[in-house]
Amino acid sequence: MADLERQLFDYRLTTAQIFYHMPDHVHLLQEYVWQDYDLAPQFPVLQEFLLFWNRSLEGRLHSVYIAERKLITAGDLRFAEFEGHLE
Repeated sequence: MADLERQLFDYRLTTAQIFYHMPDHVHLLQEYVWQDYDLAPQFPVLQEFLLFWNRSLEGRLHSVYIAERKLITAGDLRFAEFEGHLE
């Protein structure tokens, strides 16, 4: 789906700040920033990414902070008030 089309279906720009334990030094935390379009409040795209992380990556998750913003609101969409041709 194109980004504009996703936004029209209520996808929101979602940013997740992911803290995880470094595999070789478990007492240290590393930060990873993930960003994609997702549906709030369930965040299925982020959930799928975190499941992939748990299955495939060595760094154990510590915490995830989520911020989301609806980029297109009802006030942003409106019909054109004028249609004409320039000659």
